[in-house]
Amino acid sequence: MPRRTVSWTAIDRAGQDSRPKIPAGLLSAKASINLTVRLDRRPLVAGGKFDRAAIMHAAAKAARLHQERFGCSWSEAMSVALKAAWGAAKLTRHMAAH
Repeated sequence: MPRRTVSWTAIDRAGQDSRPKIPAGLLSAKASINLTVRLDRRPLVAGGKFDRAAIMHAAAKAARLHQERFGCSWSEAMSVALKAAWGAAKLTRHMAAH
């Protein structure tokens, strides 16, 4: 009966490759979103519903800062900022419900 060999390195590498990558600057974008919401006094969630205009406003501000800091394209900066803004909005709505 033939024996099978298992490459634990290949298994471990496959597991690491399947994990989602955290974009550079996501934490600073989250902090920028939270600061924008506090300073502008424009909540991301109003009455249990998402305020899309406030989310886009906060994301655009965070994207400008992200683009200046990391020197990336507008689409990359907006992608990171929107992920941070929607994450903050979902967390806010969840916290308000409980």
